Amino acid sequence: MPAVPALWGHRYLILLHVIALLTCLLFTYYHFQKHYARDSHWSAQLLPTETEADLIVLLWTWPFGDHFPLNQCPKPFNNPRCFFTDDRDWFPKANAVIFHHRDVCRFKSQMPQMPRPEGQYWVWFNLESPSHSPNLAMMDNLFNLTMSYRSDSDIFTPYGWLEKKNESQNFTIPEKSKLVAWVVSNWNPSSKRVTYYNELKEHINVDVYGRQHNRLDSDKFNVVLSTYKFYLSFENSIHRDYITEKLWRNALQSGAVPVVLGPSRENYEKFIPADSFIHVDDFPSAKDLADYLLELDKDPQRYAQYFRWRIRLRPVGKVSWETEYCKACVALHKAPSYRAIPRLSEWYPK
Repeated sequence: MPAVPALWGHRYLILLHVIALLTCLLFTYYHFQKHYARDSHWSAQLLPTETEADLIVLLWTWPFGDHFPLNQCPKPFNNPRCFFTDDRDWFPKANAVIFHHRDVCRFKSQMPQMPRPEGQYWVWFNLESPSHSPNLAMMDNLFNLTMSYRSDSDIFTPYGWLEKKNESQNFTIPEKSKLVAWVVSNWNPSSKRVTYYNELKEHINVDVYGRQHNRLDSDKFNVVLSTYKFYLSFENSIHRDYITEKLWRNALQSGAVPVVLGPSRENYEKFIPADSFIHVDDFPSAKDLADYLLELDKDPQRYAQYFRWRIRLRPVGKVSWETEYCKACVALHKAPSYRAIPRLSEWYPK
């Protein structure tokens, strides 16, 4: 009889070991499922191989170190016919390599040191303005395609755009209880935008959010800004086509009328209707601008005219890294004849 309890005790220990092993396997599987999309080596094994894609595209670096799922293109780029990877071992096989300027511009050693395969396209990717793009001359005679916010880039990647709406989609002006808002993270007292703001605030109240100012949590961003009639879409530097999320996301997607400081009115009108924004250049002084905003505040009908365009169009202002790189894939299938860009440092600052 004593042998029976001993037998059951032995079986009990075996059962515990089995349970522990299964738990370990389940945990490993869960961890794998959760993280594989962010790891190019897992992606290369689980997603389409180079034999199933027309083009192999290598990300030389993740932009600003931001990781995102590869080979998961959103609509309308969800069938890109490219295989994306960040594994540099694929460099000899890659049809194209995309270089994010701010991640490779400090030293030549940040660029490939191995021989470049014949016919491989090098794509120069940059969303920063020339004022914040150091060492442009180092990029001369290296690249075959440009990819930036500039409309004359080979691959046009703007910060936002307008889409046509369905007839059934209406727009209601959000309820407004405040006048002017501005969100600014890089506070440079000598910049044109801060100088203009200092003049403007003498004549009209402006609520400022961001570093060194009022706090605005990201999850409340649009909700808070939608309560303002006007938003100061002031760019950190003035360059052609440099129209950033300050217009697209902060103002237009929040339902505030943008007051812009950036390139010329004519430049803005390449991308948005003339009656959708107010340009600081339209006024002789900051005081004249303030007076105009105060007039609109007291005249609901005139203010509402800045929303007429929304009957037919809607803004897109939150663009993911996935979208930018998937655009590159589409463009690479239509790439022009192989050529080098001799003086990128002269083209970009114009």
